[in-house]
Amino acid sequence: MELNNELDTFTSEFEQCKDILLALGDENRQHMILEMIKMGKCSGVRVHEIVKKTHLSRVSVSHHLKVLKEAGIVKMRKELTKNYYYFDPDMKSFNMSIKVL
Repeated sequence: MELNNELDTFTSEFEQCKDILLALGDENRQHMILEMIKMGKCSGVRVHEIVKKTHLSRVSVSHHLKVLKEAGIVKMRKELTKNYYYFDPDMKSFNMSIKVL
C-alpha cells in the first residue's frame, strides 16, 4: 500500500513539472538559455539581443520566450515600450521539480 502512495505522489509531482520539462526539452530553448546566461545581464535581455546571439528569427525567439515564461523559467518586465526577459531569481518554478528528484 505504501508503494502505491509513493507512486501516486511521484506521478502527481511529475505531472506538475511537465511544463518545465517540455520547455527545457527543446534544443533551441536550451541554446537561448545558455546565451542569455552568457550575456550576464541580471536586469534582463531584449528579444533583439537574443536574436543576435542565436540562429533564430525574432518571431521564433519571441515564441520560445513565451514558452519559457509560461513554464515559469523566465519572467518579463516592461520599461515603457521595451520588454526585458530574465530568469526567475526565486526559482519558484523549480521548487516543485526539486521535490520530485
